[in-house]
Amino acid sequence: MTDEDDVTRRLSELASTWHGEIPVTSTMDVVPAAFEEHTLTVRATLAPNVNVHGTAFAGSLYAVAALSGWGLVHLELANADLPGSIVIAEGRIVYRRPVQEDIVARCSTDDAEVTRVMAALRTDGRVRWPLTASIGAAGREAVRFEGVYAIRIRDR
Repeated sequence: MTDEDDVTRRLSELASTWHGEIPVTSTMDVVPAAFEEHTLTVRATLAPNVNVHGTAFAGSLYAVAALSGWGLVHLELANADLPGSIVIAEGRIVYRRPVQEDIVARCSTDDAEVTRVMAALRTDGRVRWPLTASIGAAGREAVRFEGVYAIRIRDR
């Protein structure tokens, strides 16, 4: 995506999809904040995601990180004009330090990987895409999520 208005529209559509189809994302105040150069940034305010220690709840961190990968796949499919169904097939998370601020997750890929995945989808109609997301706290990595997203082209 190069057109800023198109990016804004797609991020708004992604937020609507999450809040409409995954209602807890609205309660968690999860929003896709930015998408550029194959990197999706997702934000959630701390207050609705806080635990008994005043830090981000581990389940919220998992959800926001997993959604950043799901959202990245969703946006890359839209860029390729491919109607896909996306599920998380595997997920592994490491909590390195507490998060005492709003949750900001980033998930990135590169041109070569997008090209590989889209070619596989056009050829086979399905693919598994491993992606990594990171959540920072106080300028350091606090959480690392490694997920595998199973994608299937609809109508096959």
